[in-house]
Amino acid sequence: MDVPLPAGIRTLAERLRRAGGRALLVGGAVRDGLRGLPLVDLDVEVYGLAPERLRAELESLGRVDAVGQAFTVFKLSGFAELPGSIDVSIPRRDSKSSPGHRGIAVTGDPQLSVHEAARRRDFTVNALLLDPLSGELLDPHGGRRDLEARVLRAVDAGSFAQDPLRALRAVQMAARFEMTVDVETARLCAVMPLRELPAERVFGEIEKLLLKSPRPSRGFVLLREWGMLAAVAPELVPLATTAQDPQWHPEGDVWIHTLLVIDEAARLIADIDRPRALAVMLGALCHDLGKPATTKLEDGRIRSRGHEEAGVSPTTSLLDRWNVHTLLGYDLRAQVLGLVAHHLKPGQLFDARDRVSDGAIRRLAGKCEAELLYRVARADCLGRAGDWEPVAMDWFRERVRALDVAERPPEPLLRGRHVLELGVAPGPEVGRVVRAVYERQLDGAVTNLAEAIAEARKRLKP
Repeated sequence: MDVPLPAGIRTLAERLRRAGGRALLVGGAVRDGLRGLPLVDLDVEVYGLAPERLRAELESLGRVDAVGQAFTVFKLSGFAELPGSIDVSIPRRDSKSSPGHRGIAVTGDPQLSVHEAARRRDFTVNALLLDPLSGELLDPHGGRRDLEARVLRAVDAGSFAQDPLRALRAVQMAARFEMTVDVETARLCAVMPLRELPAERVFGEIEKLLLKSPRPSRGFVLLREWGMLAAVAPELVPLATTAQDPQWHPEGDVWIHTLLVIDEAARLIADIDRPRALAVMLGALCHDLGKPATTKLEDGRIRSRGHEEAGVSPTTSLLDRWNVHTLLGYDLRAQVLGLVAHHLKPGQLFDARDRVSDGAIRRLAGKCEAELLYRVARADCLGRAGDWEPVAMDWFRERVRALDVAERPPEPLLRGRHVLELGVAPGPEVGRVVRAVYERQLDGAVTNLAEAIAEARKRLKP
């Protein structure tokens, strides 16, 4: 197998070979190498060396941190030939000891055969191994065949069923790699006890589905087909029985529309950072959660008046379920709620564009990031059957950029200290004046600090 490997992997393998072991690259890196993708996460499994000897050899190359008790995984970092860190482990076997994802006992055994060690892996395409020295591909469970056929298949039905998280992994991998799930594997996924899983692990797989799939809808279709949606995201279940006005949504119900919207949104996130990309995807996923509660037949038309604000409550419920709060210091939750509550605003502002003031745009930028709102609204517009042009969204983006409020509203020119310098005693009056002057700033009536101070003087109580 001709896969371009970092030189450090061969150096590591050669060092361990001289010590009596055999180091094999395992898992996703081998799978991705066969698909012609860059090798990102490198995992090495070492056969024939006791943990103590393995650690001693690794410590001669860099810093070593051990993880696990009955089994051993060493994180090797500081190795000059390999940037970052890699996981180096001994072969191990799993056994179910208690319910849940964490209720699996793992036992390391450097004398395990490659075939037996690979049985613990989830899918055949992840059970491939590569010898960095000889280039030999070891395929004990037919993973290469399945990779070429784009089939996701469990390695072993017994071990696969021990970990319910694998059902969600099947969903996101099928969507990410555009694979078909083997019938027996799908049956196993459909009966997994997902409610045993901690929220963080569930959302970890959902995040991969949303951010790494060219068409995230494929994963959500599987969640519904396998009866998993009620356990993972019950807030989404009513969408499939909520009709829409065929004039505006010829594609069908809210579920179908939402699937189209998240696929459109996935095309709009490549140029933004992870927290903001996730905000867009969650905003797209949740944008119409208010429709089931607000949809009515009025004068022969299906309408969902006020569904934007009504969507805040079920979105909050779903974010609670997935324990979504901040990400890398970014207030992800607040941003998603803002996007849901205001996702129709770009279109509404466009409809009234002859009367819309700069202040209205600036105020909206204080409720959610206007650039992200543009992306969710654009996805909402295009996520329908028929030929729709996002004219309103493009107009909105131009206005936002012209006012320089794409990421945040203007910083207040007047601060509390300025009001105190005018002789106002500390207290509520300071805040009242600052807020009043800021409103004038948003309207464009105050453009610099001198004007802000002059406006503050006008508003001071005699």
